[in-house]
Amino acid sequence: MWGGVREPLLLAGYDVVWVPDEGPDPSDEEVLAHPYREQRVLVSLDKDFGELAIFRNLPHCGIVRLVDLSVTQQAAAIAASVEKYGEDLATGGILTVELKRVRLRPGGNP
Repeated sequence: MWGGVREPLLLAGYDVVWVPDEGPDPSDEEVLAHPYREQRVLVSLDKDFGELAIFRNLPHCGIVRLVDLSVTQQAAAIAASVEKYGEDLATGGILTVELKRVRLRPGGNP
């Protein structure tokens, strides 16, 4: 997610944190752990976080990966995804969001 997407989400009432605002460049493991500690959904353009969650079984509170969406499409896609799949994300679901489709990998968190 590009930082310019933060403002429209904030204006829509979402509580948004952008990783570059949090300090020095963290490892991917820390990027995934930080929202987990704060009970947040991680939104990324990078598929590495889903792989960390799936193959290394690292805990998370849901992941939304955006694929080939323009900056102007990202905020709407994030809002729609969280609205529609919020319960799935809360149980560790992983969404891959493209322009014309959304794929859900259900989570196994209680």
